[in-house]
This record gives sequence, C-alpha cells and structure tokens, in this order.
Amino acid sequence: MPKTSTALIRRLRGRATGLVVAGTALALAVPVPAMAATARASAASADPVSVMTYTAKERREALAYWTTARIKAVGKSVDLGPTGPKAKPYKGAALKTVGRLFFVNSRGADTWCTATAVKSANRSAVMTAAHCVRMGSSPGNTNTAMVFVPGYHKGKKPYGAFAVRSAATPRTWENDSLNDMSALVVDADKNGRKLTDVVGGRPIAFDRAVGGTVTALGYSATRPQLGEELLRCVGRTKREHGTQMIPCDLTGGASGGPWLADFDATTGKGKGVLVSVNASLDSLTPTKMYGEVLRTTAKKVYDRAQRG
Repeated sequence: MPKTSTALIRRLRGRATGLVVAGTALALAVPVPAMAATARASAASADPVSVMTYTAKERREALAYWTTARIKAVGKSVDLGPTGPKAKPYKGAALKTVGRLFFVNSRGADTWCTATAVKSANRSAVMTAAHCVRMGSSPGNTNTAMVFVPGYHKGKKPYGAFAVRSAATPRTWENDSLNDMSALVVDADKNGRKLTDVVGGRPIAFDRAVGGTVTALGYSATRPQLGEELLRCVGRTKREHGTQMIPCDLTGGASGGPWLADFDATTGKGKGVLVSVNASLDSLTPTKMYGEVLRTTAKKVYDRAQRG
C-alpha cells in the first residue's frame, strides 16, 4: 500500500485490554506463554521473497498448543462490536478450503486470521495476508505456532489441523509494509494426507483487471459470531489508493480471508477464483475493505510456496 495512504488505512488488528483496534490481524493484549519457536529468514536481502521456516519440533508444539479450549478462549476474549450491516453470515455450501489461521503473535499473544487452501504443485499451499505472518517494516517481529484449520465452524475442525511449515512474504512487506499478501506451506495431516487432497484448492488469478464482483470472506471478531462462523461481503471492486477496494465492514480476524470471483455467495457455487485477500480497512468503523492486486511479486511469493 502506498505510504501516502497509511494515515487513511488501518490494518486489521484488534488489541486489548479493552480492545483498541489499531493494527493488523486480531491480537489480544494479555500476554500468554510464547512458543520457544524462532522463525528463521532463509533468503538473502536481494531476493524479492522472504521465507520463514519452522522446525519439525516447532510444528509439533504448534499443533499441541492449539487445543480446543485455547481456540474457544481466544474467540471469547474479543468483541469488536456488532456484525454488519454489510457483512453477513455465509450460508452457502460448506467451504472446505477456507479456514481460521491460529498463531501466537510477535508480542506473545494468541490470535487468528483467515486463510485459504489453493491449488499448488505441492498440494500444500495456503494464501493469507502478510501481516498475519509478520509485522510490516519490522523484520524481527514474526509470528509463531501457526496452525491452519480449514472449514472451521463453531468449534468444529471437520478436516483436522495443519501445522505451517514455512511462510513466504514479499521482501517489500518485511522492509516497507508494501504488498500485504503471503503464501504458506503446511504439513500433511496426522494421517499423512496433503491439504488439497483433503479439502481441495481454490484457483488463483494473477493480473486480474479491477472491476468485477467479488465475495470477501473472513472469521471476523464481531458479535454474535466472535470468530466462530464465516462471514462474507459482496461487492464490486474499485481501484483506490494504488490497490483495490470493495464496500465491506468485516474487521479483525477476517485478515487474510479470500476475495473470490465467479462465486455465488448464496449457494457457494461457481469457480471461486481467488483474486486477493483481506488486507486493510478505511477506518476504525470500517466501510471499505482493501486488498492487493496480485501481480508479479505475488506470483513470485506463490511460486516459492508451491515449490516448498
């Protein structure tokens, strides 16, 4: 996002003692024991893609960390106001590919975003926002204990949980808070099955012209759902502030959720091509959602992940 618009656009993070909306991804202010994991940068500074990896031990710890009780607690601890009027509960056919992405943020707090399984060569790639992986313009502030739960709904994990093995983000996000998108690689599930063999994967469109109708989805921390149900907005994209925008009042917790084109939000039918992810809002009382136009940099990030 251009630096000239940073005063206008606040990232999707809710932070509490009382919950003050102030940044990216939903985050609780009350500290919790952070995982011992340390994400390691694996690429040289000249590389346009930055990749963090997590050890096998860290991934096992992440799966053990996100118990049913902990997931229930993180949702109950947050209330970002009433849902809507633009955001509505998604009522179409079950979306196996979309789920909650749980993690411990760089401040040691339990939190979540939204993410989507996508078609990939390794059958293990997930798309989300870069701010769900690490703070922008702050290379050392990275998230840990990352676990993707596709199809999450009211405490149920119908397709299991997948530990994140690596996370690719644009180098421009790491250094300058630009290009807020990320591609993750997840482990196989406990039965050895790869992610998209279990839930399928959404196709991705790069360099798609701005202007079509999309459905934005996310596990927003608004009531009464409080992250337990998938919410959606439907709108026509418009170019604004060097990126693209749709009318939408999803908020914290919806970060990283997909923008799906050629998709019927009522029935869940259609191709559901991923054309962006929820990245930022226009204000503390949102009326607009912004998402990156997926161009060359985004394709490089995705390609790095699908080869991982």
